[in-house]
Amino acid sequence: MEIRDAVAGDSRGITAIYNDAVMNGRAIWNETAVDVANRAQWIADHQRDGLPVLVAVEDGVVLGYASYGPYRNFDGYRKTVENSVYIRRNQQGKGVGKALMIELLNRARAGGMHVMIAAIEGSNTGSIALHEKLGFERVGLLKEVGSKFGEWLDLVFLEIMFEEEAPR
Repeated sequence: MEIRDAVAGDSRGITAIYNDAVMNGRAIWNETAVDVANRAQWIADHQRDGLPVLVAVEDGVVLGYASYGPYRNFDGYRKTVENSVYIRRNQQGKGVGKALMIELLNRARAGGMHVMIAAIEGSNTGSIALHEKLGFERVGLLKEVGSKFGEWLDLVFLEIMFEEEAPR
């Protein structure tokens, strides 16, 4: 398995993983599938803004992807990012998410970030456990703030802090 920066050609694989999460899971709180052009633009926008989009690839197949983006679009949050990591259903629990997250954390540290936030649907115990194993701490719970498939969803917040430094 190779972890690398996504390229436009990875859009099809990323789209398949994203749409599976939209249509069949609770991790993405959208209810509308997207097309390959949408994900290609998403990759291009992230890269234009200097934000990573990583893919785990094996034998030309995208097994998963991870990225981070601004936590909030206010100047005071410029050193805080929120992550996303999604794995092809048949690859979950095989170390793909961990490998992607380790590289994503390294990119955030190298990029001078101070905090990374993870906002995870409350019943996604696998993702919560992965984040905790990597050093994230639970810092909050918002009850029933979302809904999908006719159910209310809780949102668990986790964070990891990088090297301490004075704000700039």
